[in-house]
Amino acid sequence: QVQLVESGGGLVHPGGSLRLSCAASKNIFSLAVMGWYRQAPGKQRESVAVITSGGSATYAESVKGRFTISRDNAKNTVLLQMNSLKPEDTAVYYCNAKVTLVTYWGQGTPVTVSS
Repeated sequence: QVQLVESGGGLVHPGGSLRLSCAASKNIFSLAVMGWYRQAPGKQRESVAVITSGGSATYAESVKGRFTISRDNAKNTVLLQMNSLKPEDTAVYYCNAKVTLVTYWGQGTPVTVSS
């Protein structure tokens, strides 16, 4: 059974930082392209950052220079360090894993950026 469990969301002031963590099942992690997506109220889910099994990362233009995705293959964990947060970053953030043609999603963790 594949599980993705996110943690680290919460309320933060504009300009603040949060770090999201996603723990993945060991049986898929080493093969998976891992990613973070987000969905704001009334909007479609969008890709935030993706990292391949080899460690190559890509980012949405809106978060470049502020967010960093990384993976710890020994711990089957993918992290999203979010700095200089803005109100428009407010959303539910989802961990995603793609293994060949199969996609898995976590349950989501809410992030609210507000003063």
